[in-house]
Amino acid sequence: MWRPRRNREQRTVTCIACGESIQRSEAREYDKLGDRWEREDKEFEHLCKGCFRELCHQPREGLEAMLTESQAGERTREDFLARYGELIEERYGSPDEADS
Repeated sequence: MWRPRRNREQRTVTCIACGESIQRSEAREYDKLGDRWEREDKEFEHLCKGCFRELCHQPREGLEAMLTESQAGERTREDFLARYGELIEERYGSPDEADS
């Protein structure tokens, strides 16, 4: 059986949404790969409880794959956003089509 990691609760982490430094015990884990249960050799990012509550909790199915395909973190912001927009249009149509 696993024992709780007491030292984890005493350290501070930074919220990736607002930048506030908070106690780990007051934070929520965020795993950008979407698999928070596979913990081996993984470091999590964190959100403060306030930012966590404000997030949209809609299904994310396919989001991480689309970010990977868009080469998030590997391209310039402009190139990434352009490619991400293209993928959204390919899969879901353009916003103009949705209004028609």
